[in-house]
Amino acid sequence: MPLSAVIVDDEQLARDELAYLLKNVDDVDVVAQGKNGVEAINLIREHNPDLVFLDVQMPGLDGFGVIKKLIDKKVPLPKIVFATAFDQYAVKAFEVNAVDYLLKPFDKSRVAQSIQKAKTKLETNSMPSEKLETLVRMLESQRPHSKILLKAGGRLFLVNQKDICFASIDDGVISVVTSGMSGMEGQSNCRTLEELLDSLDPNLFWRAHRSFLVNINRIKEVVPWFKSSYQLRMDDKKQTEIPVSRAQTKRLRELFGL
Repeated sequence: MPLSAVIVDDEQLARDELAYLLKNVDDVDVVAQGKNGVEAINLIREHNPDLVFLDVQMPGLDGFGVIKKLIDKKVPLPKIVFATAFDQYAVKAFEVNAVDYLLKPFDKSRVAQSIQKAKTKLETNSMPSEKLETLVRMLESQRPHSKILLKAGGRLFLVNQKDICFASIDDGVISVVTSGMSGMEGQSNCRTLEELLDSLDPNLFWRAHRSFLVNINRIKEVVPWFKSSYQLRMDDKKQTEIPVSRAQTKRLRELFGL
């Protein structure tokens, strides 16, 4: 019987490319495709596939978050092949734990090799869950620090990431606003929003606009705007409204199922 496979990637082009390459591999049947971590969990539960090609870098719940949730919910794990564009640490962790991975852009012979590895593992019935748990723990230990340093009123404050509502950049200065009625505003010593994003939890923070980073859990309301665009009303003291760039509208719809 052919191997049943599920592809999960937030980029349509990557899904199409991988599906096309798998069409040319004997004994593989792509039964479903998903575009985010939540869909990945639902599809794995629904189809119980032999093999999942799982993107590492996805907004919201990333590839490692998917594995962690499956382990926490005690869902039987399929064989996993991680797909990654650039994460050197992740690649090293995969190799240490003998977990298979594909580098983007995908290579035809490498995809075929992954299928062969998966078949061998299925035939020997080797259980991946222990290796995957170790991998997830390793990667979590490398996660960014949970606190961020902010400068406000001549003082330095350590702020929990989960309390950050949003960050914005104006004239090269990054302002960070925390949540709730007792919220504060301070300056980060990062030079760019990219640099700040690198030190934040990728499961929590999203670049909604080139000038704004938002904490997904601190969005109070999604406000429809003109020409099919949206604004985000945040839960800071001022209930600041943040624009969602046209390029990120699709991500917003995916994150909240709009």
